[in-house]
Amino acid sequence: MSKLSLESIEDRRNNIESRFSVWSRDTVARHFEKASKTYTDKPFLYINGEEHRYGDIWDQAVDYAKSFMQLGVKRRDHIAILMENDASFPSFMIATSMIGAVFIPINSMLTKEEIEYILTQSDTKYLILQEKVKDKQHGKAVKELLSTPSFQKQSNLEEVISFDTEVKELVDEQFLTWETFLKGAEAVSDSELNARWELSRYPYEVAIIMYTSGSTGSPKGVMLTDDMLLRCAYGTVLSRAIEEGRVTFAPLPFYHCFAIVEAILAMSFVGGCVISALGASPLKSLELMEKYKANDYLCVPSTLMPLLNHPRVEEFDLSNLFAMWCGAAAAPVSVWQKAIDVLGVTEMITGYGQTEVVSSGVTTEIGDPLERISSRVGRPKLNGVSGLPEFNGSSVQYKTIDRDTYEDLPEGEVGELVVRGATVTHGYYKKPEETSKVIDKDGWLRTGDVGRIDENGYIQMLGRSKEMYKVSGELVSPREVEIIISHHPAVEEVQVIGVNDKMTTEIGAAFIEVKEDKSLKRKDVIDWCAERLAKFKIPRHVWMVESSDWPMTSTGKVQKFRLKKIAEERLMK
Repeated sequence: MSKLSLESIEDRRNNIESRFSVWSRDTVARHFEKASKTYTDKPFLYINGEEHRYGDIWDQAVDYAKSFMQLGVKRRDHIAILMENDASFPSFMIATSMIGAVFIPINSMLTKEEIEYILTQSDTKYLILQEKVKDKQHGKAVKELLSTPSFQKQSNLEEVISFDTEVKELVDEQFLTWETFLKGAEAVSDSELNARWELSRYPYEVAIIMYTSGSTGSPKGVMLTDDMLLRCAYGTVLSRAIEEGRVTFAPLPFYHCFAIVEAILAMSFVGGCVISALGASPLKSLELMEKYKANDYLCVPSTLMPLLNHPRVEEFDLSNLFAMWCGAAAAPVSVWQKAIDVLGVTEMITGYGQTEVVSSGVTTEIGDPLERISSRVGRPKLNGVSGLPEFNGSSVQYKTIDRDTYEDLPEGEVGELVVRGATVTHGYYKKPEETSKVIDKDGWLRTGDVGRIDENGYIQMLGRSKEMYKVSGELVSPREVEIIISHHPAVEEVQVIGVNDKMTTEIGAAFIEVKEDKSLKRKDVIDWCAERLAKFKIPRHVWMVESSDWPMTSTGKVQKFRLKKIAEERLMK
């Protein structure tokens, strides 16, 4: 779809709504069955230099479902998957849905101890395992776990299927080989599979348990139903006016909700296609976007900026690219403007959500001014027939509360954001106490984020509740300070945290990455802030860092708890 042939936003939304005039209560498998019949020969996934069509993904899912049944998987059994991005990933998800089991994607960058906790806590019975992912020796780690008495006692793990399809000598004898797993499909008939499938049609059962990062404690398994997943994805399709056949470049990990919902599931509603290239360099990303004629780019600031700054970016034909979603972290106006100038994108949004809301609960709207996109994360997505009338057609509703008294706050006041609705989880797996702490009797979920809702219904994010700090009794939002500092022409990236202080209890500390052709000193930052912030909000400590110094998560977010440790070390010197 070229820019010149693109229909108007209104026409695209009308086309979507005419196709989905009634919300179909589907499971993930039923949804993909419809998509595969409609778009059988259309490409669904480009990965590792190969094209995989809708029909290919579906046929593979059917075989996997039969193999699972032959293995003894029962309804509501838990199947975990620990692997790199691969064409088999969507098929595993569909197959799990088809047989009524629960799909548990595990972050492939986790350590042995973290994997042990998730496998045990999640009651995983079956594990699809890629034995080596980059420098992670998962096969060795799982083998060691299987011989550990404590793991044997606490875990429900019955079978490990090795996803090493070529190097068979690497497969441990305790693991089921990939070849043996696939051969099992031959023993299950279509009628047997269909009989199981008939028992697995209820869309409000838990389909996925997705584990949060657990930066403040043990990871929590967020329980999400089929209907939650599909409603959220459809809301994205309608809000972004995604046309039929869109090609989306999404260099995101498949184990994360951003990729599952905003790429894999969203594209399946319109016969779209996903280009996957996790960890691709800026140059490789440009090559792939040109090769496959990408229309859309899903990214985070940490992947977008190196691409925009690549010296060869203008050599590539990106004439088909017109849309971009940059999420996970805020980006200043200058970044959005550069995306327009360098990539030629015309439809840009950002958004906000969390695993507990499936993915995105709010997005900015196509055509919003850059100032709004850089300072707001959006308002509840359009959801059309999948939305709720009481939420003005969205699937969720947000408000702010006093984080201490839990009382509702008037419009425009800063408080903790809470959300409820059709795509909000009902709780964490086997964690009733943690669930009761964040979800009240009316379904309002405390996000842990601090912000305000403006007169237009847009949310301005001001940071995590736990990241707020007090200077001589005055509450400071790190995000507010970051926004001010980010507007300085020499600043590329800024992160602000609170650190202990003998005089004021706490005080601000700023980590700043300076633009390549600029220079910046601490005094410049202090003077800049003095003209724009109250005195108690001005950070006392200012440290310049290189782009490689930022401690990042696998999804492109700066880990502030690690910045705190760095700050503590510097202040002790």
